Amino acid sequence: MNDLRRHLLQGQVIPAHPLALDAGRRLDERRQRALTRYYLDAGSGGLAVGVHSTQFEIRDPGIDLFAPVLELAAETVRASLTERPRPFALVAGICGQTNQAMQEIGLAASLGYDAGLVSMTAFRDAPPGEIVDHLRQVSAVLPVIGFYLQPAVGGRVLPYAFWRRLMEIENLVSVKMAPFNRYQTIDVVRALADSGREDIALYTGNDDSIVSDLLTPFNFGGDGDRGRTIRILGGLLGQWGVWTKRAVEMMDRIREVREAPQIDSDWLIASARLTDANAAVFDAANGFAGVIPGILEVLRRQGLLEGIWCLNPEERLSPGQAEELDRVSRDYPELTDDTFVRENLDRWLLG
Repeated sequence: MNDLRRHLLQGQVIPAHPLALDAGRRLDERRQRALTRYYLDAGSGGLAVGVHSTQFEIRDPGIDLFAPVLELAAETVRASLTERPRPFALVAGICGQTNQAMQEIGLAASLGYDAGLVSMTAFRDAPPGEIVDHLRQVSAVLPVIGFYLQPAVGGRVLPYAFWRRLMEIENLVSVKMAPFNRYQTIDVVRALADSGREDIALYTGNDDSIVSDLLTPFNFGGDGDRGRTIRILGGLLGQWGVWTKRAVEMMDRIREVREAPQIDSDWLIASARLTDANAAVFDAANGFAGVIPGILEVLRRQGLLEGIWCLNPEERLSPGQAEELDRVSRDYPELTDDTFVRENLDRWLLG
């Protein structure tokens, strides 16, 4: 537990792991392993598996891929870390009401996962206190990461008071903030500041404001040193499921510059460019309808995937999304890691 907290508090790149399918919409184990190897070799500090990018339908009866996908990722990570040991956080996405969530977190624990990222979408109409109790029960099995998900993709608005109560859960190690909303993000940061805890790592899931989240010192309760300053330390992001090598390099630079007395204005340019690129990948123009196909299309273009098939056949690129991906890849080559993938792809695809 202490090792996990220490690792998360150092600020990590944790990609949300996509799902590799073949043309028959069956799990492509070879390419699924290749994706995991890509993230490992890119230098990520962890992986989140069984989350939105992995497609929630893996849990559906008749598909039943939740356990195989979690097991495949754990085996691949374990094999890599046996050869080249280093700290790494393996995170399982946990969904459903308490009975389902307890089954999922139990499976994750048995496979050697370090923590569970707990979705609250099954509690959209529940009192906030019921959600806190739910996370407390799940945290008895594995450390948990709270998850603020934007309403546009199934989340709900939760008040400051909820997050303040959540910070009291002993086995809470992190909160992923993905409301895509500055007011709601600050609610979570302020709740941590007011809790007095220093062992909870805040991670951005705001793919539309990654750089600004990571560079902003949030200060509450006074001027300068008189208040408590909280930082968002790393990211657990769908955007970091693509061009991951560049994300790791950016995170390394951010760790260095965010303690400087002044931040170069070039970071504002980098922030806007990454947000523009994310808009294309996540299909923001169409209410995120093409978010999963957008991620898969980037990986397909690099050769990591054979196609962009989803478990839900209705999920596909939106009109104009491919052209937007062309544009951002052309305009922001510093965000892409095509050369890195090309140099290592054959090795990742072996076995």
